[in-house]
Amino acid sequence: MPVETTVSSFNHKKYSSFPIIGKTSRRWPDRVIEQAPDWCSVDLRDGNQALIEPMSPSQKLSLFKLLVDVGFKEIEVGFPAASQTDYDFVRQLIEQDLIPDDVTIQVLTQAREGLIARSFEALKGARRAIMHLYNSTSTVQREQVFKMSRDEIKGIAVQGAKWIRDGAAQNSETEWQFQYSPESFTNTELDYVVEVCDAVIDVWQPVSANKIIINLPATVEVATPNVYADQIETVCDRISHRDQVSISLHTHNDRGCGVAAAELGVMAGADRIEGTLLGNGERTGNMDIVTMAMNLYSQGIDPKLNFSDMDRVINVVERCTQLSVHPRHPYAGDLVFAAFSGSHQDAINKCLAIDEQQRVVDGPDSHWRVAYLPIDPRDVGRTYQQVIRINSQSGKGGVAYVLEQDYGLILPRWMQVDFSPHVQQFAEKSETEVSTEQIREIFRDTYINVERPMTVERYQATRSSGSDELTATLITDSGKVEIAGEGKGILDAFVTAINQKIDSRIVIVDYSEHTLGDNEQSEAMAYVQLSINGHRICGAGCSEDIVGASLRAVLNAVSRTGVVIAGDVAQLEVV
Repeated sequence: MPVETTVSSFNHKKYSSFPIIGKTSRRWPDRVIEQAPDWCSVDLRDGNQALIEPMSPSQKLSLFKLLVDVGFKEIEVGFPAASQTDYDFVRQLIEQDLIPDDVTIQVLTQAREGLIARSFEALKGARRAIMHLYNSTSTVQREQVFKMSRDEIKGIAVQGAKWIRDGAAQNSETEWQFQYSPESFTNTELDYVVEVCDAVIDVWQPVSANKIIINLPATVEVATPNVYADQIETVCDRISHRDQVSISLHTHNDRGCGVAAAELGVMAGADRIEGTLLGNGERTGNMDIVTMAMNLYSQGIDPKLNFSDMDRVINVVERCTQLSVHPRHPYAGDLVFAAFSGSHQDAINKCLAIDEQQRVVDGPDSHWRVAYLPIDPRDVGRTYQQVIRINSQSGKGGVAYVLEQDYGLILPRWMQVDFSPHVQQFAEKSETEVSTEQIREIFRDTYINVERPMTVERYQATRSSGSDELTATLITDSGKVEIAGEGKGILDAFVTAINQKIDSRIVIVDYSEHTLGDNEQSEAMAYVQLSINGHRICGAGCSEDIVGASLRAVLNAVSRTGVVIAGDVAQLEVV
């Protein structure tokens, strides 16, 4: 019998190397980034369009507020001509006066007269706005999608620029800035890119006091970052009116090099970066602004963005995008500062001891030199307790195993890490073996039998339009307190209600639950990790039902800080 053979579809011969740029001299390899670029967040447009379930208006507003708080001065808020939801959101921002005076909103539009007119209509009344025009210029788009010549594609860009110029003149109450993107720039001939951009620039006639933005997107990442840098440097050298033009980059992450390409692009002369928080976007995502900004921060450069409360950033982004942040995500992941290796732990411990002494002598600006840690975890709201992690080989696993096997307590990993030092401290003081009963009592005394406990006397929850509303009566040292809040789920609504009663910010970082048996009468157990003013604190609760256990866990965590929730706003201090 003849042997049948199959042809594999994994065939590298379908592809070819991207052609290099014929540059005889390159200046960018010898340059060092000395200051942060201008940043523009595209989370609400490019990021939103890539979601399986696009953001609701309330989620968009929550993310917009986060972007403002972090420090973005330019925010692309949508594509109002293509989406009624985006149109309504832009109107909400303007009509409710939600845009700070130092923040400029940006909207995207194709080079079509009706869409441009609709975009101006959406921006009516804005103090300042960026009108972002784009059309695709790449060879494959011209030849296979549009079946148009170079002159015809350039004509689309020029006509779009004229419509925008004329529309701005008719809406002179707004201070306008124009932006043009030759979409699929990386797959477009460089001489043609310059030709099209120069034609658009000629229509808009920029001045130094109000530069136009030429955005050069790696719509699809097709080559190594050094090739992208060559492309950027070439355009910077050849484009007209360079002093009146801000060169912007918008890199994607198809090859996993979006951040590297943006960094080299800045070295090559770019002035501005578009991207998203934590890299959400089409396919493998947009350039991750958190990573690039923190890379600058780690080199002693002010990124002009504040990520000191990384837990809040992660919480808002995850809640709005419904995408989880990977535990190994640079600077933001839950494990990025963790050391499980004994030798790593030893090195970090020794360096931290030296660093603490050095800061006493030299002050807070003392140079950071700690093995395995590129930055001080405290800078992004993490603690050293989260750095030296104890795995099963060094004790934590044994404690968790005893609690699960003997008492049915299934501690999530983050609770294991938080609890382990309490057991270790007890063992060091007692200088004897710690029994399983003692471990359970240490757990209960730490997370459940807290000092000055607060309890829920009653609560009522209702759901409408995908949002949960909760009212509750709390019993505290100062008496009964009525609270009310709204959120995405009962627990989120409960925390929102508490936040309204204290002069602090509480964010739910992590949550876990399980039953303490295998029948309907079994009690429920809940564990919660909160971020309170940048400090993480854990709590646990046990009740007949999971909602009651969850609310108790939150209250126990808050009680551990020493606060008593009263009728008036209370000041919370983490102890």
